[in-house]
Amino acid sequence: MSISVKSILLICTLTSGVAIAADENVEAKEDKASTFAQMFAKGAVSGNLRSMYAGYDQKQAGENNIYATAIGGYLKYELSELNGFSAAAAFATSHDIGFATGDKGSKHNDELSSSEGEYSTLSEAYLNYKYDNFNFRAGRQLIDTPLADSDDIRMIFNTFEAYIATYEALNFSIMAGKLEKWQGTDAGLDERWIKTGEAGTLFGGIAYSNDILETNVWYYNISKLTNATYLDAKFTHGINDDLSFLGAVQYLRENEIDNSGTEASIYGLLAEVSAYGFTLSAAYNKSEKESGKASFSGFGGGTLFTSMDTMILDEITNDRDASAIVGGISYEIDNVTLSYAYGDFNGKADSLGDKAYIVEQNIGLEYSVIEDKFTLNAIYAIEKDRESSAKTENDWNRLQVMASYSF
Repeated sequence: MSISVKSILLICTLTSGVAIAADENVEAKEDKASTFAQMFAKGAVSGNLRSMYAGYDQKQAGENNIYATAIGGYLKYELSELNGFSAAAAFATSHDIGFATGDKGSKHNDELSSSEGEYSTLSEAYLNYKYDNFNFRAGRQLIDTPLADSDDIRMIFNTFEAYIATYEALNFSIMAGKLEKWQGTDAGLDERWIKTGEAGTLFGGIAYSNDILETNVWYYNISKLTNATYLDAKFTHGINDDLSFLGAVQYLRENEIDNSGTEASIYGLLAEVSAYGFTLSAAYNKSEKESGKASFSGFGGGTLFTSMDTMILDEITNDRDASAIVGGISYEIDNVTLSYAYGDFNGKADSLGDKAYIVEQNIGLEYSVIEDKFTLNAIYAIEKDRESSAKTENDWNRLQVMASYSF
């Protein structure tokens, strides 16, 4: 239901409604349970096994290089639907591999399995009710919206404790609900489940999509932090099977609550051309200065067009005008995709006269060994602080390699 450009390939990932064919509806009905016992007998197991290496080559004086290698994944069990009701639970875990991981406290990278080297949680546990085009889900669940998303680019992706209602009709999709807590890499693996705002987050959104147009309008009330309104529109045009064009715009407005210091106006543009396996993209975001205020991209990777593997515009918006330009190219042949992206993040002088200028490059490789099942991917990120003559915490090289098998 939203537009996102953050991925190791810097390819625009677009989520929109997909119509279900009539025969698929028939098959789904036949697979439903007719008794309580059949809810379990027809239940489905799914999951993912993954192993990841991630290390930083630090350039700042006195900083150690850090690295870790982890193994883990998730396992999910979902009951079959009975009279519209179903339920599911999923367990997620990640554990460092000791001999391939840096020493704790000095050379340990804690973003894979926490500072303790292990992370396990009941990531999903929900009750679901579905009636025709209406769906209501309560409990721990996976969601992807502009300011709250899974951001599945490390070992543990984000999930949320939430109550969410969804209604789909024709080309429209409407979602509303409340987020209570969240967990995952972006929430901090040492924290486990933390609040989404002091008293949670109320949100609602409506999306419309057809063959050439997709639009989104969303509102979030993040208690004690900000009221946020998000809008975007995407236009696609395919000349033939080998040539297509994409253009998109976005706007995020945030108004602070209780002097939280979170307030922003951010605009975005995106253009993309795909031809004969190549994809060229260019993205731009601009954040206007709000004195003493900063922006908040949400609970997750954020929806801004210029978000990269690690760098996002939020890092430099505090008390200044800030902008980001990201250009990317990718090439897909058979089951291999190569990619390169260059991001330029520039912040003008704040009230103290301090500026920011950070550059990040992402070099990616993905190999689909078995389509939709087994993939190998790697990303090499290079970040530099161009504003400082001395090396800072924003000067490093990062390598990540992951093997992932889904079932």
